[in-house]
Amino acid sequence: MARILVTGGTGYIGSHTVVELMQKGYDVVIVDNLSNSNQAVLDGIAAIVGSKPDFVQADCCDNAAMDALFARYHDIEGVIHFAASKAVNESVEQPLMYYRNNLMSLVTVLEMMKNHHVKHIVFSSSCTVYGQPDAAHLPVDETAPIQKALSPYGNTKQINEEIICDQAHADSTLHATILRYFNPIGAHPSAMIGELPNGVPQNLLPFVTQTAAGLRAELKVFGDDYNTPDGSCIRDYIYVVDLAKAHVKAVERMLSGLPTEQVEVFNLGTGRGLSVLEIIRTFMQVTGVNIPYQIVGRREGDIEQVWAKPDKANTVLNWSADTPIEEVLLSAWKWEQKIRSLD
Repeated sequence: MARILVTGGTGYIGSHTVVELMQKGYDVVIVDNLSNSNQAVLDGIAAIVGSKPDFVQADCCDNAAMDALFARYHDIEGVIHFAASKAVNESVEQPLMYYRNNLMSLVTVLEMMKNHHVKHIVFSSSCTVYGQPDAAHLPVDETAPIQKALSPYGNTKQINEEIICDQAHADSTLHATILRYFNPIGAHPSAMIGELPNGVPQNLLPFVTQTAAGLRAELKVFGDDYNTPDGSCIRDYIYVVDLAKAHVKAVERMLSGLPTEQVEVFNLGTGRGLSVLEIIRTFMQVTGVNIPYQIVGRREGDIEQVWAKPDKANTVLNWSADTPIEEVLLSAWKWEQKIRSLD
């Protein structure tokens, strides 16, 4: 079976994608610098699939280390590039770190692919490239205009997409699939892997589960004065396992020579928008755990409302994200209980 390099493979989405790849029979190599993940994730992956993937600890911005990796694994057929810093609000505070990490890691990976004759890349992009779509473009399909990014994080995703398109234009042998995801949540049903942020969580659901577990006194809801039904931000929350399966579909499609364009773009979401307050209330309903929360001011860089029109991915990739939100929220709580040993 083909060998796939997964950058950022011990991270949240990366680790779930590694599981899905290995369960389909792919040989997987992970490269990760462990800046926002833990090597123990490899044990979780092994507990699910029965063996550990190969692992190289390195920074994707490190030319020499990446060159050595590609030379060692000379049979890599495709790359899934997750490695990036990923928090909107942190990027507003530390833009240079985001530009260095997110741009240089991709440039280095593409250079290594060219030097070592690897032709296929799946790139982890984001719905942040659409900014705040106007009403005419909600739900958001792939033809929605790319808008000026509201955060350095969103800008790095836009620039990275442009880098990929420019390199594909220069190199007719390169094939890329850009996956623009909405908001990944949840954990593997085995509770062997899940979202494990270092330090204070930057995403909603780990904050919810940590508050439920008593690690945090209360949850902050950033703004209840948005132009939405309950005043809180609306997002398209997609189950991480469903999302991971889309990456496998993208790899299969490229390795089979099916893409009709050198660079294909897909929006990955459920097609349904849920508000922050709806997530909190649904979590309380399905778990029976009360979540104390406080409404605070809006957070810079946050988009008011965005959700996907995933028809293209549904049709072309033969993929859909249809796990019920209740099941997804329970998976996150089961994971939180496991890591906190609250059972």
